[in-house]
Amino acid sequence: MPASTTTAPVVLTAKALLLDMDGTIVNSDAVVERCWRDWAVSHGLDPQEAMKVVHGRQGYATMAVLLPDRPMEINHAENAVMLARETADTDGVIPVAGAPEFMASIDGLPHALVTSADAALATARMTAAALPMPAIRITAESVQASKPDPEGFLMGAAALGVDPADCIVFEDSAAGITAGRAAGMRVIGVGPRAATHAPTAHVPDLTALHVTTTADGSITLTVRAAA
Repeated sequence: MPASTTTAPVVLTAKALLLDMDGTIVNSDAVVERCWRDWAVSHGLDPQEAMKVVHGRQGYATMAVLLPDRPMEINHAENAVMLARETADTDGVIPVAGAPEFMASIDGLPHALVTSADAALATARMTAAALPMPAIRITAESVQASKPDPEGFLMGAAALGVDPADCIVFEDSAAGITAGRAAGMRVIGVGPRAATHAPTAHVPDLTALHVTTTADGSITLTVRAAA
């Protein structure tokens, strides 16, 4: 009979945490799927294929991937319409499991929101999920380039005054994980989308994390092993 094995928890330390929103601390999949499936169908695209590239990017960047020959100004115009629709639709927006407790545990610690949503959409979804809005936030208006470009995460680190190598990113999507890695940061992948993109560590949701601080102010994240 084979010997049983146990997996030790993963322990990571950081000076600051950079949090994606959708799929990471807020579960907005119901809204995203409603809006983007409708958009895909209206443009003669396969909704299933479209959903493979939607998560993590700003809307105009998603449109550019799906309709590569279309002028970018049309993408920006349609993205403005999409953002308005998504902001108005909060039906089904809830916190990711463990998010309220996780956000409470990092209150007062260096952290920032780094999201592909614009400020209005971020506010609507964080409010709908009853989560506290971080004081420092990098939104769509803050950057010139969408994830998977690392600009947003580098801006978040700079705003917190922390070296990128001392930051840990929380992300759910391929684009976000790629952006975090490109910024020179470690990445904790959250949820099923993250599992196949080789983050530094992976959790099914935020209940698997325990946050403590050390005497020098460093943040210690213990990622509990799966049962």
